[in-house]
Order: sequence, then structure tokens, then C-alpha cells
Amino acid sequence: MFVSMTVHKAHPGKEALLLEMMHRYGEAGKGQPGLQQLHVLRDTTRGELIGLTLWDNEAAMTAYRNTAQATLQDNGFEALPEPIRAYTFEEA
Repeated sequence: MFVSMTVHKAHPGKEALLLEMMHRYGEAGKGQPGLQQLHVLRDTTRGELIGLTLWDNEAAMTAYRNTAQATLQDNGFEALPEPIRAYTFEEA
């Protein structure tokens, strides 16, 4: 199993735009080979939005990212005041 987690912080007043963008990105992933689970979560203490996906392997995640980013050119990243923090984990 391979896990990808992205942490997003929206500009004040732009959370709805960022949340909508994250859900569109998730919709683009449904049915992708190797995708086990996909979640959009909210950190209730820091106000950050978390994208969490579980994959069969890293290759499946990379293929999805390449496809989704090409599909979602107008993606709402202008709602972000800082770069996305991205983390990947594999089973140990």
C-alpha cells in the first residue's frame, strides 16, 4: 500500500473555492487503477484541508497525478497562500 497526503491552507474567504477544487480533483481520480480510498478532510484546529489517498503502489499514484493535473488546468490554486505540503508513505 502507498499513501499520499497533501495539506492545503486557503486564503481567508477562499476555503470554499479550495474545497471545491479538491473535490473536483478527487472526482477525477474515481475509477483510477490502483486507487483504494480517497478522502478530503478538514483539520478542525488549524483550518487546513487534507487530501488523503491510498493506492496499490506508487506507480498508480503517479499516473493519477499526471492525468488529474493535466485534466484540471483551472484548478483554484490561487486560493492557496502558501505551497501545498505533500507527503508520501509506504507500508513498512
